[in-house]
Amino acid sequence: MQSSGQPHDEAPWSVGFCDCFSDMKTCCIACWCPCITFGQIAEIVDKGSTSCGASGALYTLIMFITGLPCFYSCFYRSKLRKQYKLKGGGCGDCMLHFCCETCALTQEYRELQNRGFDMSIGWHANVEKNQGLAMAPAVEKGMSK
Repeated sequence: MQSSGQPHDEAPWSVGFCDCFSDMKTCCIACWCPCITFGQIAEIVDKGSTSCGASGALYTLIMFITGLPCFYSCFYRSKLRKQYKLKGGGCGDCMLHFCCETCALTQEYRELQNRGFDMSIGWHANVEKNQGLAMAPAVEKGMSK
């Protein structure tokens, strides 16, 4: 019996945590308007059960009330990581978001892009575009450098 939590079962992220500057457009949006980047990530991770707008609005509300939207966004990193069996852990997910929300959101956004999602069109349009496939293709290679 194989356990999905074993390190040898986990794949590396397709981009590094500190590689956010290699995609300046996404990095800038994640920095200056993280609710948009987060909303796009959440819609794809939730497979369309929540909209980009609703997730982004909740993110903004949490940001204004607590000043720490990372309390919300780190759970989506964990969901994304579990869906694609990526390396990391729950506590580490929260720490990455707490230390650099922009880098974490940029890495997650780019991971989904590298898995074949067009982040600008949302979950349902991606499914339709991919002729009804519920999952984007897996990344074939890990980080390179």
